[in-house]
Formats: sequence, C-alpha cells, structure tokens
Amino acid sequence: MTDLLAETRRALSCATRAPAVKALAPGIYRAVKTQPIAARNRFCTELWKSGRWQEWALACYVYRRFARSCGAAEWGLFERWLNRYVDNWGACDGLASWLLAACIENEPGLSAALPAWTSSRNRWKRRAATVSLVYEAKRGRSTERIFEVAALLIGDADDMVRKGLGWLLKETYPKKPREVVRFLLAHTDAPRLVVRYAAEKMSPADRRKVMRRTV
Repeated sequence: MTDLLAETRRALSCATRAPAVKALAPGIYRAVKTQPIAARNRFCTELWKSGRWQEWALACYVYRRFARSCGAAEWGLFERWLNRYVDNWGACDGLASWLLAACIENEPGLSAALPAWTSSRNRWKRRAATVSLVYEAKRGRSTERIFEVAALLIGDADDMVRKGLGWLLKETYPKKPREVVRFLLAHTDAPRLVVRYAAEKMSPADRRKVMRRTV
C-alpha cells in the first residue's frame, strides 16, 4: 500500500478542485477493495494524517463506497479520525454526513453514542453529533435521538455547532413538521441562527410562529 499511497499523492498534487479529487476515487477504490480491511484503513488514515483537504476528501470519497459494510468497527475508526484530524467544517461534514451516517443506517444503535458527544470540548465532535443524523432526518427516522441531541445542544455558543443543529432541524421538518415546531416553541431561548436555519423549509405559517416565539 506504500506504493499506492505515493501514487495517490502524486495524482492529488494536480487536483486543485473537488471534482478532480472525486474523479480519482473509483480507481483508488478498485485498488483497495481487494486488500485486507486493516490495510485499507491504514491507507485512509494516512490520507487523513496529512491535513490536506484533497487527501481527507479522497478518503471520504473512497470509504463512502464501502458504506453498506460500515458498522461498529468502522464507527470506532471514524471517531478516531474525528478526534485526531478533523479541524474544519468541510472535513467534519464529509465524515459525519457520509461515513458516520452510513454506520447509523446499518446499525441504528450506534447513535446512542451521540448524546455524549454533545459535551465534548471538540467543536467538530459536537457538530458531528448533529450532522451524522441528517441522513436519518431526511428519511423520518431516529426522531427521538434527533431531538435528544438537539435539546442537549440548543444552548451551544459555537456558531459551527449552531449551524449544524439548524441544518438537522431543517431536514427533520419535512417528515416531522409538528415535532420540529413543537420543539422550537418549547425552547424560546433557541439562538436566532438555529431558528433561521431550521425554518428554511417550513410553511410560511410555521416560520412566522417559530420566529415570533424565539429570541
């Protein structure tokens, strides 16, 4: 895998935009899918270690192709990446909305770890607690967990976390409109930023209602 890593990095040195990085993913996937899982994970971890956006983005694109097999073991790997290497919203959202979300889809019980993440000192881990549930929200699933996490983060002072929470509530609304409105009306101290994001897909009546009742 050492040679593959070197070849990958040479290819990425010419990739300055996301589409070019994404275009490399099919070839890398074919190269790693026949390797032992441990070798695949080491390869992707090396990409994360570099800190270069092209490399962590490629790691996400490649691992996304293994989404159907992601479970508890992969969750542990992704959490380690989150703890050690994620330092911006793009890396956070790529990891959370694709990879952590895939783990939850395959093994819903894994979302039980998310409430504890809301008290992390790591802003990106707190944001990931919301973004990893966006896929579930769009499908009308994990509603109880979504509102549990939302209640724990409603007072978070970090704008990156607030935007993540607002996004989660926005995507929850189409399937669970009454529940989202009820939640926001019960939290009249919800930050305006959260409410603005959450209200983007609301009916005009619901939008007026929640904007009027929150600060």
